[in-house]
Amino acid sequence: MSLETANTLHATTTSQEDVVAPPDARPVPFRGGGFKVRKYRLISPLVFIVLIGLWEIGSRTGFISSIALPAPSEAFRAFQDLVRTGMLWTHLEASLYRLSVGWIFGSALGVAVGLTIGLFSLARAGMLPIVSALFPIPKIALLPLFIVWFGIGEGSKVATILFGTFFPTVIATYGGVDNVDRNLIRMGQSFGLSWFSIVRKIIIPGALPAILSGFRISASIAIVLLVAAEMIGAQYGIGAYILMAGALFATDQLIAGVAMLSILGLTVSWLIGKAEQYFLNWRT
Repeated sequence: MSLETANTLHATTTSQEDVVAPPDARPVPFRGGGFKVRKYRLISPLVFIVLIGLWEIGSRTGFISSIALPAPSEAFRAFQDLVRTGMLWTHLEASLYRLSVGWIFGSALGVAVGLTIGLFSLARAGMLPIVSALFPIPKIALLPLFIVWFGIGEGSKVATILFGTFFPTVIATYGGVDNVDRNLIRMGQSFGLSWFSIVRKIIIPGALPAILSGFRISASIAIVLLVAAEMIGAQYGIGAYILMAGALFATDQLIAGVAMLSILGLTVSWLIGKAEQYFLNWRT
């Protein structure tokens, strides 16, 4: 080693040893979590409590007209009357049956058709134009036709919900398949995985976030169609109860029915959220 090189190394080492951290230096926090969602469990119920409390205060002080919008306490008393008379379970049983059968079969068919469109080019060319043409049609407008086909009973109501949940599930499913990283598929092919293994281990898990998001949308659509279908030719059900309350100008009962729909929607959303935690735990 030459003398000049040795002097350079000594100067570099000395300068590094002389470096002192500034007094205001602080450690940099770990930033590898990405946009990880934080859970604030008390915020959601607190928001509902505050809104209902303001609504109750506004009704009692006369700021909100009791004729146009009754107080939450009056709606709760109407709900208690439903429980006491046993009609709550009659309406809930009818609505839950129609909702569960229509949504489950509509979602299952939607996932199957969506995967077919996403995986096979021939199916995409033949089926995607049909889906694009029928999806914008308001499904409740087809209820009279379903009544002609399936009768005034449960068949027409279930068919309306099934038809309405089918199309958003199809679109969410084949959109999720299209968004799967193609590099992962090529990697599976390079490792000699079979077509079925690639679909099962790469494509379906990659499309699952979009499919579950589609379930959230289709469940909301199913509840809307449930109410609309029950308002036409149904004796029991939450929609029939709301229609009867509106015809009698019983706004407290009407608000109680709307609250039941809201609780039903929250329950479905909670169940889908649990499914996301179970099936998508690889994202955390």
